[in-house]
Amino acid sequence: MTVPKRPLLRDMSWVLAPLMEVPGVVHALVLSGDGMIQGASENLTREAGEGASAMASALQGAGKELVRNLAGEVESPVVHQVVVSTTYGFAFLIPAGDNTVMAVFAHSTVDMGVIAHAMQVQVAKLGAKAMSSPPRVRDGVRG
Repeated sequence: MTVPKRPLLRDMSWVLAPLMEVPGVVHALVLSGDGMIQGASENLTREAGEGASAMASALQGAGKELVRNLAGEVESPVVHQVVVSTTYGFAFLIPAGDNTVMAVFAHSTVDMGVIAHAMQVQVAKLGAKAMSSPPRVRDGVRG
């Protein structure tokens, strides 16, 4: 049974709906770089979502540190994609904007290229929506 979600500061669950329609996709998340859920697929429990968000954030950080150390102490590399392949399926992680990560879990029979492409399309939509948000109003002045 799905546990009701806490209200999200900025709910980005809308960007995940098309991913959930891809054959083989089980769950999807949008999270901040520090592991806070910003959006989740409807069928994901709060407990599972929070645990997955924390681990996804840790994987992103571990990937950066791994490459930084192996590449000779380079400055903060950008992680373009992390894929975890298991007997149960694949977990895909990609950057989804400034300090934001998108995560998808799919069955092992999924076409990995289709998932990767669908995620990139949704990241582009997320970025376009963020860019098209109305200007902030501060002290009665737009800008």
